[in-house]
Amino acid sequence: MNNIISKYKGILPLSLFALFAQGVTAQEAAEPKADTINVAFRQTDARDVIVPVSSVNVNELMKKNYSTYSLDNMQALTAGYNGQLWNQGDVLVLIDGVPRDANNVLPTEIEDITFMKGASAVVLYGSRASKGVILITTKRGTESPLKVTARADYQMAVAKAYPTYLDGAQYMTLYNQALANDGLKPKYTDEDIYNTAIGLNPFRYPNQKFYTSDYLNKTKSRYDVTAEFQGGGKFAKFYTNVSYYREGDFISFGEGKNNYTDRLNVRGNIDLTLSDWASGWVNANATYYNQHGSNSKFWDAASKLRPNRVAPFIPVSYIDEMDAASLALISNARNVITNPAGLPAGDYFLGATQEDQTNAFADMYAAGYNTWTSRQMQFDAGVKLDLKSILQGLTFKTMFAVDYATSYSTSLNDKYSTFGVNWTQADGKDVIGSLTQFGKDEHTGTLNSSNSAEKQTLAWTGQFDYVSSFGDHNIHATLVANGYQQTISGEYHKVSNANLGLQVSYNLAHKYYVDLAANAIHSAKLAEGHRQAISPSVTLGWRLTEEEFMKDVDWLDDLRLTAGYTVLNQDLDISEYYMYKNIFTATGTWWGWSDSNNSIQTSDSQRGGNDELTFIKRKEFSVGLNGALLGNRLTFAVNYFNTVTDGLLARPDYIYPSYMSTGWPVSTFVPYVNYGKNRRQGVDFALGYNEKMGELELGAQLFGQTTTSKNLRVAENVEWDYLRTEGKQTDALWGLQCLGYYNSQDEIDNAEAKSSYGDVKPGDLKYKDQNGDGVIDSKDRVVLGRWSAKFTGGFNLTLKYKNFTLFTMLTGQFRGNALKNDSYNQVYGERKYSDVVLGAWTQQKYENGEAITYPRLTTQSSDNNFTTSDYWMYSTDRIDLQRVQLTYDFKKSLFGDKSIVKGLQVYANGNSLLTIAGERKQMERNVGSSPQTRSFTLGAKVEF
Repeated sequence: MNNIISKYKGILPLSLFALFAQGVTAQEAAEPKADTINVAFRQTDARDVIVPVSSVNVNELMKKNYSTYSLDNMQALTAGYNGQLWNQGDVLVLIDGVPRDANNVLPTEIEDITFMKGASAVVLYGSRASKGVILITTKRGTESPLKVTARADYQMAVAKAYPTYLDGAQYMTLYNQALANDGLKPKYTDEDIYNTAIGLNPFRYPNQKFYTSDYLNKTKSRYDVTAEFQGGGKFAKFYTNVSYYREGDFISFGEGKNNYTDRLNVRGNIDLTLSDWASGWVNANATYYNQHGSNSKFWDAASKLRPNRVAPFIPVSYIDEMDAASLALISNARNVITNPAGLPAGDYFLGATQEDQTNAFADMYAAGYNTWTSRQMQFDAGVKLDLKSILQGLTFKTMFAVDYATSYSTSLNDKYSTFGVNWTQADGKDVIGSLTQFGKDEHTGTLNSSNSAEKQTLAWTGQFDYVSSFGDHNIHATLVANGYQQTISGEYHKVSNANLGLQVSYNLAHKYYVDLAANAIHSAKLAEGHRQAISPSVTLGWRLTEEEFMKDVDWLDDLRLTAGYTVLNQDLDISEYYMYKNIFTATGTWWGWSDSNNSIQTSDSQRGGNDELTFIKRKEFSVGLNGALLGNRLTFAVNYFNTVTDGLLARPDYIYPSYMSTGWPVSTFVPYVNYGKNRRQGVDFALGYNEKMGELELGAQLFGQTTTSKNLRVAENVEWDYLRTEGKQTDALWGLQCLGYYNSQDEIDNAEAKSSYGDVKPGDLKYKDQNGDGVIDSKDRVVLGRWSAKFTGGFNLTLKYKNFTLFTMLTGQFRGNALKNDSYNQVYGERKYSDVVLGAWTQQKYENGEAITYPRLTTQSSDNNFTTSDYWMYSTDRIDLQRVQLTYDFKKSLFGDKSIVKGLQVYANGNSLLTIAGERKQMERNVGSSPQTRSFTLGAKVEF
């Protein structure tokens, strides 16, 4: 063994392609050492991993990049990840080998994260891992004296943008215009519009705004504190993390000023050495989470309540002293608000109209509050036995986990009275003539409980590992039985995953590699006799730099080629249980032989049965090339993948005789079959460069991924070939092609194609008749773009000079599209008017040659204008400066040997600082919810 180590110790630093993916600079990794990486059910030498994975060393990353979410900006830190792995879909997140939520572990608790992209990397995890696995490993204790680390951070967040809505007078003017466009009479008089515009009496002529300093703070704050305890001896090692954070809100008035979110977390990991052949571990975590808020749906109302609809608060002083009836109503009201936000000092009652008897502002003061509470308890324990007495290199390991999560809401739900005002004048001044009460005050003082939910996870793993080296031959074999089951309240069937896997990894002198794996899986979603399947995988590797013909290539330090093929059987895309069974309705269609009342009700077949339904297969071929050159300063990793998903469930009725389906009664015997097929292929890459120039150290990493997709077989029966989704990309964005506006009634009357989306008038959109049938309808849809970005990537840069470290991250995405289909952009009917309608079509604008950027306004639904088309499509191309952090580490020499403090670090960072995009305003605007933010953090970390 010593000879092997001596022979290959020069290879160890050549595996920097793995190190730079872990966020470690060349200088930090300059010393030869065997670097390990966590993969499926084991930890192994990074240089010998030939399946498509990448890793991020979060523990090292946090020394220069403070973050609050476990998967924060990973697009700039690893290849192949953009929220999904290789664009496959929702990934399986494992924390210490157990299915858990990524948002329930903080970066301060994490040692490293492995992104298992390829099917060959996840095959041992079975069906539920078919979209990829993110393996998060938490920190553990060390054999060392007690080390205590304390961290405190203060974060200030500012809103990137708020929606821009028109004021009351603008809205009333344009609403009248919309009515005129519809051939209807105006609703608002010129006097009403004028009085609203000049603010004559804002209580009689409301002009209510939401996004002002009267109701919103300029910033919201978050603070967190964390304490870590680490150490241990020969027989026991421990790690403990205790953290707490609390975050406020932008809302600054009423019950909303008390809004907060807080989280307390305690994690403890213990490793035990029970004997020279037995060891074990115990991990436990408890999380307490609360989200407190008012019962006012402020952000939602901000996108819906039109500015002239209601004055939320009306001064009591407007009531005449002689109006005993009105004064009596108000004196009996429970909610008379003193000095409400944004108004002069005084007493106010809650205003209303017949149409708006409550509103978000009154709710904020009078409707009560609610708290959503989540509690999570997680526990796992295991034992590892060294069976060298039976066979040298043989070990057995088993783990059992039980997690329990509960959540519920408590709320104080108050009802309140509001008052409609009949305005009149006295002595030339506005006064309240009379009041109309809506609702009544109800305050029980009792907290209500609702929305109770539970989730339990049971997981177990048992595995034999065999590791041996003899001469130049190295082998690692794993036989593993693994399963978990989740019970979720409200769901009848438990979520289950059970499999038995075998993996054998062999390499000859770390030059030639073979990785063979097979996994037997089980699924209760299929019929008896079809619930088991075998998923095979083979991967080959070749380190070219160990060949004689490469020995003289001095500038190339490491070069490795890998290739693999896997068939992974999965039921993840089988959406429900019993899809193989036939279904009959108990109550079907009413029918009879005459017009009398003697009709009967049928039992109709809604689906035929198919016991031959089987697993969906992920068939994947991948090729990888990894290397290091220029004295290990430049490293790279490239992966090509070609993934075919075969056997997707469909009901292709056109391949069955027509008598298997009837139009009346509506009935079918067509079953689900394994029919659909698609392909995704792409390339991900990672480049790293490290350099040291005197006291300046530089580290840069560039990551990217480009993907394409195609439907290879789709169950469809279309009249026109261009409507086929088969042969098109799987994430295609379909819609009509817009040709501009109809500018006159003559143009509409003489148009070759008529819209099927309702009446069309001048100012409406016109579309291309793709099939020339004279009708604009769904048959004229074509591919306009793609929903997902074709290219995603990221970049990070580290500059270190003496005790200063500057770290920055950028992310980007290109060749993707989305639709402006929210209520801010698609304004019609009674929706609130945003600034986009200022460019609306009018006959006058058209005749004067003015810029027109929006269809005509309408008080109707206008299906024609707001059906999906390229008029509403926009590019999601963007580059984001996600983070800049400056860190200063105080010299260790400042702290003497007898000092309690052993180290001190201070840092400042900015998060989500800049977006460069043609549609930046659209992408930074949240409608109906709290705003996107950019934040600034000051923090300090002390070691004891």
